[in-house]
Amino acid sequence: MICEKILGKLENMNIQGKTLEYVDVEWHEAFKKIHRKTTNTGREVGIRLGDSVLKTGLLEGDVLYADQELIIAVRTPPCAVLKARVSPHHPEMIPKVCYEIGNRHAPLFFGEDIYTFVTPYDEPMLRLLSSFHGVEVERAVEALNFQGQISSQVGHSHHHGASPEEVGHS
Repeated sequence: MICEKILGKLENMNIQGKTLEYVDVEWHEAFKKIHRKTTNTGREVGIRLGDSVLKTGLLEGDVLYADQELIIAVRTPPCAVLKARVSPHHPEMIPKVCYEIGNRHAPLFFGEDIYTFVTPYDEPMLRLLSSFHGVEVERAVEALNFQGQISSQVGHSHHHGASPEEVGHS
């Protein structure tokens, strides 16, 4: 089976009486155009998407196939992450934490409050962030929330400098 577009979100579909299958798409695969996957029931699925996935990614609940009997949706499995919590007494560390994560081209996500930031686990990043005064870092396992993504480093090529449109000037 070949899936060539995202049909919508699972929460907006009528799934009553239908078989629901999932393909797992790891966080680091979310912005790839071509995948070969197996659903949780063993069905082989080819995914071939257009360039729009390079910007939006394949997200939890994206529906790749739907008919009267079957729906196939994306599931983003939990992964090892770092949760960096900046002390409310040291808000000046928020830009430093965000800068250092971004400077290493790691994806950056909002955490559960305005002082918490999440990035995929990396031992050098753990050591760096742990060295900052007023910042507590813990390793956890959770699914990354791409709706809470701050940076767009995943799957994008590296380049410094931005066009005037990217920085809001014309």
